[in-house]
Amino acid sequence: MLSLNKLVEQHEASLFLSTILVIFFIALFRSLLLCLSRNRRRLPPSPLKLPIIGNLHNIGLYPHRSLWHLAQHFGPLMLLHFGAAEVLIVSSADGAQEIMKTHDIIFANRPRSIAFQKLLYNYKDISSAPYGEYWRQIKSKTVLHLLSNKRIQSFCAVREEETALMIDEIESASSSSLPINLSEIFAELTNNVVCRVALGKKYGGESGRKFSKLLSEFVELLGVFNVGDFIPWLAWVSHVNGMDARMDKVAKDFDDFLEGVVEEHMTQQKKGPNIDSVNGEEQKDFVDVLLWIQREDLAGFKIDRVSIKAVILDTFAAGTDTTYTSLEWAMTELLRHPNVMKQLQKEVREIAGEKADIKEKDLEKLHYLKAVIKETFRLHPPIPLLVPRESAQDVEVMGYNIAAGTRVIVNAWAIGRDPVSWEQPEEFIPERFLNSSIDFKGHDFQLIPFGSGRRGCPGVLFATTINELFLANLVHKFDWTLPGGTKENDTDMSESIGLTIHRKFPLIAIANKCSC
Repeated sequence: MLSLNKLVEQHEASLFLSTILVIFFIALFRSLLLCLSRNRRRLPPSPLKLPIIGNLHNIGLYPHRSLWHLAQHFGPLMLLHFGAAEVLIVSSADGAQEIMKTHDIIFANRPRSIAFQKLLYNYKDISSAPYGEYWRQIKSKTVLHLLSNKRIQSFCAVREEETALMIDEIESASSSSLPINLSEIFAELTNNVVCRVALGKKYGGESGRKFSKLLSEFVELLGVFNVGDFIPWLAWVSHVNGMDARMDKVAKDFDDFLEGVVEEHMTQQKKGPNIDSVNGEEQKDFVDVLLWIQREDLAGFKIDRVSIKAVILDTFAAGTDTTYTSLEWAMTELLRHPNVMKQLQKEVREIAGEKADIKEKDLEKLHYLKAVIKETFRLHPPIPLLVPRESAQDVEVMGYNIAAGTRVIVNAWAIGRDPVSWEQPEEFIPERFLNSSIDFKGHDFQLIPFGSGRRGCPGVLFATTINELFLANLVHKFDWTLPGGTKENDTDMSESIGLTIHRKFPLIAIANKCSC
């Protein structure tokens, strides 16, 4: 009996060892197959990678420039390794078209990011939400109730009123020939317009300045390359260098503000009638509309308080920051190119005639103004590296095999400087657009400051209408010079860091009231 038990034990031990060996050899075989498969894949060119960090050492303080320089050596489609993650960098119009049009649905998802998780309510906003029913419903409601052509036209009076107030402010400063901080003016204008449209009122004064500073830090943090996104076991670095604490503080400050906005609107609604989708909706701000959608259960799913705050944050941050940086760079380029400034002033003043101001109905006649805006977007896209995408399955792009789960970064800044698409790509030449059908609405991939396809920015018309109206009135009402005898070629063009690229230093200029 004892020997029988020993035999059973020996048999069980032998069976266990055999099972372990089988599992080991299966794993080894699969690993070899994977290596052979990867070797058979035709991969895009790659720079030499280092152990553990991959190509993270190739990314400098200005990633759009670092990636552009790499693309000069490795081509418009290159594969980098950030830690263990494969990242496809796209630097040409043809490559962007394959990602955003040919294979748009395959690349419709967003990769996970510590910053997005902390700052954007755990992917509840439109820009970072995973591709799916939640994202479709939230985006469609935002477009319908805030960004449709009809809604944008209904905000015309707000834009014209805020533009007039800013022009008056500049006029007061011009009477004493004082230098004007145009960066501050642009930030205040866009903040006021977006706040009135989305939140129902302006947040000016000291409160407005604090909020602008908070927004600036928010955008900077969204654009930081976080090592923990690519090498999870090094996530502790963000704790040590204070990045996690900064993100937590900014997220809390924004949440406190947005919670107050929602509470204020709910209190106001209790005092008055509910939103009527036929008679009253057009007169309500976006927060009211979101609360109405929640109350009437119109989203197709239960929209909660967090989702409401996430969408408000998305709308406010995107609408304010990207719009004002475009104004900032447009005016910078006009000051650097006096001939372009004169040509634009000539067009605007002819269209204005005897009128004191340019109105929105005049904008369609201002073809050179539109060319100036397009050329600004080409050289200075507000978000130079478009929000990353991720492949949902294996796919072939421009003859290369791209694996499922590959992150994709489209370098809109590099595409705008691609000599294949543009003559004299480094020069500011608005005339290139006068006899061209190329636009920035996502159909022409050599100019994609707002992206394209399913994940393209839905606020293009909203942003460009503000830009065109204010820029037209700026050059109509005033003649502009640089302060202190600064030469045009000496204008500082240094960039800030972050998701959105502003000027590193404020744009200062002197306004002289036009005598025309």
